[in-house]
Amino acid sequence: MPNSASANKRLRQNQVRRARNKAISSNLRTQLRKVREAIGAGDAETSATEFRLAAKKLDRAATRNIIHANKAARTKSRLSKAMKAMKQGAH
Repeated sequence: MPNSASANKRLRQNQVRRARNKAISSNLRTQLRKVREAIGAGDAETSATEFRLAAKKLDRAATRNIIHANKAARTKSRLSKAMKAMKQGAH
């Protein structure tokens, strides 16, 4: 338990921030799963719309320092590469 009022406030702030970060991370992972499932199913239209949402969420998480900016860029690159491969395989 915190011994001072300021330490108690920091504890409360950290708990709120941890919950918020966890929710954003969980939401991001769910969105990435949706993109990967659409790519696996070979659904170009769904994967494109889900990818746009995922890219937005990745950038937002990187801006808020929930994930590293390079990780966001790397993930977007890998997803777009997988989408391109799926489209090439479909033709």
